[in-house]
Amino acid sequence: MGKDSIKSIAANKKAYHDYFILETFQAGIALTGTEVKSMRAGRCNLKDSFVKIENGEAIIKQMHISPYEQGNRFNHDPLADRRLLLHKYEINKLIGAVTREGLTIVPLRVYFKGSLVKVDIAIARGKKLYDKRQDIAKKDQQREAQKEFKASFQ
Repeated sequence: MGKDSIKSIAANKKAYHDYFILETFQAGIALTGTEVKSMRAGRCNLKDSFVKIENGEAIIKQMHISPYEQGNRFNHDPLADRRLLLHKYEINKLIGAVTREGLTIVPLRVYFKGSLVKVDIAIARGKKLYDKRQDIAKKDQQREAQKEFKASFQ
């Protein structure tokens, strides 16, 4: 695996459905050894996770990393809070976005960049129900157009 090779571990597809993504950041994540080994096996879930700023640090909460099978009594807690590694100006930007009304920070995906575990996080605005309906209608229209296009060549 090269220095810049990227191997995806987990993606949060629900984030794109529930939020408008305004700006993304790449962050490192502080992990223990058994957490990294479990992630190498692809055992990570971002479904209900979110990012919170506490004491000037970005913390990812509710990210589930399954316990490592060969781990012993020192195995990690699957739902432990994990610190994100960001520059101070990035954290300040996130704090400013969260203090504005209706904005939140959501993790989008977790991946290996070389041998390091990285997380893409985003500043996002929650979608209303009618926004979700519009997105679904747009996808249905695109799907229908794609079917007609394929049918015209057969």
